[in-house]
Amino acid sequence: MKIENSLPCQQLPEVHSQTGLQFTVATEEDFDDIMAMSQDIYGGLDYLPTRYQTWLQETNRTVILARKQGKVIALESVCVIDDGETMLVEGLRVAPQERGKGVAGVLLRYCSQLVKSKYPDVKVSRLTRDDQLGPKDFQKYRLITKQAILLVRFRAEDLKLHLADLGLNVGITGDDMAPANIPVRLEPSEVRQLFLSSDLMKDVLPNATIVQDWQPFKPLPSNMAILLKKDIDWMVDNISGPSMASLCTFPIRVPIGDDWYYLNIDMFGKDLALAVQQLLCHLRCHTNTLKGHVMCQVFLDPPLWKPMAEFFKETLKVELVKQYTEQCVVESDV
Repeated sequence: MKIENSLPCQQLPEVHSQTGLQFTVATEEDFDDIMAMSQDIYGGLDYLPTRYQTWLQETNRTVILARKQGKVIALESVCVIDDGETMLVEGLRVAPQERGKGVAGVLLRYCSQLVKSKYPDVKVSRLTRDDQLGPKDFQKYRLITKQAILLVRFRAEDLKLHLADLGLNVGITGDDMAPANIPVRLEPSEVRQLFLSSDLMKDVLPNATIVQDWQPFKPLPSNMAILLKKDIDWMVDNISGPSMASLCTFPIRVPIGDDWYYLNIDMFGKDLALAVQQLLCHLRCHTNTLKGHVMCQVFLDPPLWKPMAEFFKETLKVELVKQYTEQCVVESDV
């Protein structure tokens, strides 16, 4: 059974009147109100402006708004994945003047109730966080996996010049890049074959999890069908026995300012030299036609963060936006 974005009001769970909140399924007409309450969210890297219309069309997703006196004050999106067993919470946001009042908690409980009523096989709720987890968080959540977050920014035109100066086979100091290790860009059939093979990917994927642009997926055929509909470049070092894999989501515009883009690269594996080679391939491919500023966020194994940050600064001459932070995938029972 699927949740439709056109759910009639009588199918929505009841809410205790003392909350003072009303809940509705989001529509195209709500877009401007949502953007008005989302100013400066995620440090200007808000993906929702480019994905909102797509979200409304996805049959395994529902987007719920919380209203107070008719005004939109919060949003949460829930996507059902993992063969219907996981509800993935995304896009949660609360208007600045309503934060700290428990709105997010009420909205989360409401959405869980709604999803559970429509998807009775859902067992867990997953979300991805980049804040510091404390003891209270671990009372509510189980940690599935974590990656280091490396955020840099650059002008696309400047980076292209640096990449041209480096040549094709540059690596880190002491790296002798053999032709056999040149990154391989995968075709869809190769992605399915490789990522659905637990034997080949067991030492590459963190806790058997594909994290793509903040979305954690188990390597299942139904999830691969979702991922292969997206604009993603899939890359490995060796298709017959990979040690490193990476997913680069095509650049999107973000509301920092005019001509600002966001580039997301998820990397899996522990080999720094292979990670650098795949990074360079993704950067060459996806910044070649861009003009303007790029915020690039790379997710990688925590021990690789420091040497990769140094490579960005010293070799690519780009600016490090913030120091070490972590992306944590957590889950709780529904």
